[in-house]
Amino acid sequence: MEFKKNHIAVAGFFCFTFFLIITIFCPLLAPFDPNMQQIGDLLIPPSWYPNGGISHLFGTDALGRDLLSRIIYGCRMTFGISILLVIVAMLLGVGLGALAGMSKGFRSSFINHTLDSIQAIPTLLIAIIIIAILGPGLVNSMWAIALSLIPQFVHQTRDFIRRELSKEYIMAAKLDGASKRHIFIHSILPNMGEMLVVQATLALSVSILDISALGFLKLGAQAPSSELGAMLLEGIEVAYIAPWTIAVPGGALFVMIISINLVGDGLRSALRNRLLH
Repeated sequence: MEFKKNHIAVAGFFCFTFFLIITIFCPLLAPFDPNMQQIGDLLIPPSWYPNGGISHLFGTDALGRDLLSRIIYGCRMTFGISILLVIVAMLLGVGLGALAGMSKGFRSSFINHTLDSIQAIPTLLIAIIIIAILGPGLVNSMWAIALSLIPQFVHQTRDFIRRELSKEYIMAAKLDGASKRHIFIHSILPNMGEMLVVQATLALSVSILDISALGFLKLGAQAPSSELGAMLLEGIEVAYIAPWTIAVPGGALFVMIISINLVGDGLRSALRNRLLH
């Protein structure tokens, strides 16, 4: 398999699997309740500091909450919600993309031009506009991000379908009297798997960034939520005396996004090499 030849992408895949395991088994891995405040353990440094301890490996925050537990739950919230949003956006986007790609005339032209205009706007800006209408909060931010991701899947699906419609096996299906619905479900959709996987990895990194950015801007998850962006906002207040309160969630967010991008790049390269051969 071409993907296995890319060692950096394989390393990213292992990191991706690690975050997936954290998302699934979060309650079993966290040593403390993420919102439990311990007044006697305020701003304890991480274990690698000279004055740190092993009872709190990543230290504690300004309220005495264990950062390791909050990071584990934060990865579950940020990563898990992002996967859910990507799945929802992909299902809706593929449906609308199929409608745009299989149809002709005014309906197809209207959908294509509208989506092209929306896609020119950054997803975070679209999410902020939607939240300005719906109001701040985690649920509203989830709706906003899902809606902002849909045009990407619609665009990729539409372009893929239009390329496939000109190929010989589609022509043969049309000559056999197959309907548009039958052609899409039985001929085009089975070949879309690789394209959708690559697009989903790209959308996943965008979703994680948007959720964290909205949490950081107080438009998404609100305190005392353990979402990574909200944790970064809380850590800024004590960053000068306790830099680990922003370094730890920031590092987790960095590794998460890098691993997803490495997997996405590896999948794109593997798909490109496969088509060349």
